[in-house]
Amino acid sequence: MDKEEESKYGSRSWYDKYWKYLFAISLLLTLSALIYLVLFYLRTGDIMHKDVALTGGTTLTIYADNDIGEVRKAFPDVTVRRLSDLQTGKQLAFSIETEKKPEEITPAIETFLGYNLTEKNSSVEFTGSALSKSFYKELRNALILAFLLMAVVVFFLFRTIIPSIAVIQAGFTDIIVPLAFLDLIGFRISGAGIAAFLMLIGYSVDTDILLTNRVLRKGDVPLNKAFKSALKTGLAMTFTSLTAVFLTFMIVKGLSPVLSEIFFILTLGLITDMISTWFGNTGILKWYCIKKGIK
Repeated sequence: MDKEEESKYGSRSWYDKYWKYLFAISLLLTLSALIYLVLFYLRTGDIMHKDVALTGGTTLTIYADNDIGEVRKAFPDVTVRRLSDLQTGKQLAFSIETEKKPEEITPAIETFLGYNLTEKNSSVEFTGSALSKSFYKELRNALILAFLLMAVVVFFLFRTIIPSIAVIQAGFTDIIVPLAFLDLIGFRISGAGIAAFLMLIGYSVDTDILLTNRVLRKGDVPLNKAFKSALKTGLAMTFTSLTAVFLTFMIVKGLSPVLSEIFFILTLGLITDMISTWFGNTGILKWYCIKKGIK
């Protein structure tokens, strides 16, 4: 490429040689997560591990500083969470979540602790399965509706099929990859977790719309320069968010189960977003521009 062509189209970079391989990485990640979720659904009848807030059951909170490791050994079939003071980190209580009814689990807990549970040293919440299933259904519908509305907005903004599909697939990847990973490690998702997935849709759309807008409305700017400009801005946005989210997760980890779950899912989603946007979405846009002769 001579200097005149380089000035007109922008210099070639390593991305021109390897963009197909990078796109393949993103595509493989998406397909792997999708296949795993399908197999998980066929095996369990659902796409996620749900906690008692979404399945129904008992949450027993005990105001004591027992070692939760010992509690987990004694009750391997329940979920045990440590509840601590946000400022000092001192354990204030621990909670036990199980699908059993209170009268079925309480005697065993009392035997383990060596004393009776009362209103002064514990609290108990029981959610019926019908109510929990209704709650889960509403949250699931809200997530699906949010995704569909996002798709409508993207098509309205760009009015071009392929670039719009690229944005939507990136958002789809940002949801299913963290979900597949959580299923793989046996993480139980609550209503707070589903709220985190709703937030991920917004995070995903931010960078993908930025990228697509910079490329499709670049004017006389060479294509490679448009990609590079979007990459610099997008990565700065994502790294800023990821740093804040990850540090917050490390601070609240073990202190607040709800906040820990939200920020853990957001951390996974933002890491996935860097791959789905800058490998996947960018690859589709690169292919689209080549087919359209956009340089």
